[in-house]
Amino acid sequence: MLRVGIIGVGNIGYTHARSVYDGHIENMCLVGLCDISREIRTMAAQEFPNVAFFEGYEDLLSQDLDAVIVSVPHPLHAQVATAAFRAGKHVLVEKPMEITLSRAKALAFEAKKSGKVFGIMFNQRTGSLFQKARDIVRGGLLGQLKRTSWVITNWYRSQHYYDSGSWRATWSGEGGGVLMNQAPHQLDLWQWICGMPESVTAFCDVAKYHHIQVEDSATIHVRFPGGADGTFITSTGEYPGTNRLEIVGTKGKLVLEDGKLKWWQLEEDERDVCRSAAVSFPKIPCSYREIPQDDTGSSHRKILQNFANAIEKGEPLLAPGCDGICEVTLQNAAYLSAWTGRTVTLPLDEALYDQLLARLQTDSPRQVSTVAERHPDYSTRWQINW
Repeated sequence: MLRVGIIGVGNIGYTHARSVYDGHIENMCLVGLCDISREIRTMAAQEFPNVAFFEGYEDLLSQDLDAVIVSVPHPLHAQVATAAFRAGKHVLVEKPMEITLSRAKALAFEAKKSGKVFGIMFNQRTGSLFQKARDIVRGGLLGQLKRTSWVITNWYRSQHYYDSGSWRATWSGEGGGVLMNQAPHQLDLWQWICGMPESVTAFCDVAKYHHIQVEDSATIHVRFPGGADGTFITSTGEYPGTNRLEIVGTKGKLVLEDGKLKWWQLEEDERDVCRSAAVSFPKIPCSYREIPQDDTGSSHRKILQNFANAIEKGEPLLAPGCDGICEVTLQNAAYLSAWTGRTVTLPLDEALYDQLLARLQTDSPRQVSTVAERHPDYSTRWQINW
């Protein structure tokens, strides 16, 4: 039985604790919790009897644990996870991996050096439609990538949401806005399915819809190796929002929307038809099918179970921790493009990014929390929202 501790018991950390404590994760038991908030520790002591509680994560890491789940604010992920690896623990870190590529790489180095299992909570990789889309694209069934676009604007948040925590929506406390908090899952899935781009151009609008220090609306354009274009549009200020992923290749098109995957599959490669057709407006034979979403159970619990199985049985991780580097790269590149007004060619200039972020963090201290947020259970807030 894996003995696990959770560092950071606010919001998602609480729900992970609830899931493990209630026995939903096979071969995993909750033995320790850590949070700097006395109020949270008092609450947790009532809800999780027979579990040890600590204020400092160093005290938790000194206990007889096999693994930890890190769910502290984003800028602390690398610091806490590194300490866990050095203490000989397996680590599952919440998304994003970190707020800067330089710190993410440093964490990946520590993970590799430790020899321990390192996972990241990219729970939407468990979605059957995203897995099928990846199989189609990576398997060559869509041909050469031409274009991809994702409009993901159904993240609507009120001012109350941003006022519920002093770390929220600040460069110092969160490290960014919608791209850092809400959209990491989709940025990860985008590159997981389509691959990494070679250049990024972005517009990130700060406080467009809310009184915050960071962006609540972003539009990203990327160019992939081979010339394909991609756009990614996201916001927390639109209602009703949209969640539509479109991927076009030389052999057809995929559209993921409304809980289904639509697949148009050409019988001939469009590029071959274009070059050889003897008419100006050829009709290419095309099949069409719809694949419905068939997911059951909590996606978070699936990642937790996969993490436990990786430690106990050597099962491959669906979301290896080091995969978080790609998502952080896209985030950082988008911010750097917006800050400089230039297209960013990868690999990223990490030193410049760190310098500009540090300047923003100095100029934007944490805000004062004016409302309290209750601990939610697993709900539509953390599931795929079509």
